[in-house]
Amino acid sequence: MRLIRGVKMDIKNYMLNMGTKAKKASKKMSTIDTNTKNKALELMSKALLENKEKIISANKKDMDNGKKNNLSKAKLDRLLLDEKRINSMANGLKKISNLPDPVGEGIKTIKRPNNLIINKIRVPLGVLGIIYESRPNVTVDAVGLCIKSGNTVILRGGSEAIHSNKILTDIIYKASLKAGLPENSIQLVETTDREAVKFMMQLNDYIDVLIPRGGKGLIQAVVNNSTVPVIETGVGNCHIFIDDTADFNMAEKIIINAKTQRPAVCNTMETLLVHKDIKDKFLPIIKRSLTDLGVELVGCEKTKDIIDVDKATEKDWANEYLDLKLAIKVVDSIDEAIDHIYEYGTKHSESIITNNYENSQKFHKEIDAAAVYVNASTRFTDGERYGLGAEIGISTQKLHARGPMGLKELTTVKYTVFGDGQIS
Repeated sequence: MRLIRGVKMDIKNYMLNMGTKAKKASKKMSTIDTNTKNKALELMSKALLENKEKIISANKKDMDNGKKNNLSKAKLDRLLLDEKRINSMANGLKKISNLPDPVGEGIKTIKRPNNLIINKIRVPLGVLGIIYESRPNVTVDAVGLCIKSGNTVILRGGSEAIHSNKILTDIIYKASLKAGLPENSIQLVETTDREAVKFMMQLNDYIDVLIPRGGKGLIQAVVNNSTVPVIETGVGNCHIFIDDTADFNMAEKIIINAKTQRPAVCNTMETLLVHKDIKDKFLPIIKRSLTDLGVELVGCEKTKDIIDVDKATEKDWANEYLDLKLAIKVVDSIDEAIDHIYEYGTKHSESIITNNYENSQKFHKEIDAAAVYVNASTRFTDGERYGLGAEIGISTQKLHARGPMGLKELTTVKYTVFGDGQIS
């Protein structure tokens, strides 16, 4: 038994009750028409804009607590909700409403020799459980995508964002009811007790898929302990390789963007690989640019011979910093760069900066990652940037979905078979 707001709560029964409600709502939600879903998204968007002051006020409580708990500057940035970000969340819901509804989409039709007609169509996954950290905008993005794809959702955000997540969920849930969506199609786990996550991961009879979003620790905890099927997302130890033919101006701009635009997100570059033939000229340029922007640099011995940085440890090559820190390694060839990425990468996003066509094709073919870039920033690995409206996470696994997970990735398939009396 736990105390929540001074009231004893049985966490297991609390989660079972949520699961039961979500499963019941899922039956209705799977048949909701596109117009109703779009109306819900539009009303949610409008409600967010009308309640900006309430959202900012609730978020301030989380920000104040975060500062008291010494959250890093990058983590506080992930937590912040200001007018610009609220507008962005509202616009994201509108964009999702304008996207084609994947539910019922015909994927394939087969006519067999015995005249059986077999249709393969998209259907909702059912009940999704989303476990995430820090970023309260995930609350809105996840709900928007789940609603449009005909799913119900149970949200469990991080304790550091509890006030923000509560107000956001309350606002968009009320708007969904006005549009005619089923009760309990959107639910938030309001307790910050970690026991809730434990029981959530065991709700096989109620939750169809769990999607964790956050750091390596959270994701691995869910993958290793959940009996509910999990789509692994998010950990991004992303690399950029500067080969010996790269345009220095282009490389510098891409590196600055990939490392400093939003350092606390998963598509940020964490390791820079530089070809040995350009190290003497390029490393001083990039050191000056990055240190001016507050980036802490560590490097291999060859890097240290050229620029003044601390020595990188084995841990640095595998680290997702999510902060203004970057590891630099000098490599002898594109093959060494690819081998390094294979050893330390997380199959998220990798990029090569080159003017050599053969190198670009080799990198594309040999790198095993959800997104592989030539002469572009890893920061583009994003549902909205890919034209998906938003994303529920970046899948780094290979089963079911890979890369930014938009609407279609939140569906499964069903075969509908039409006959006129055929028997086996």
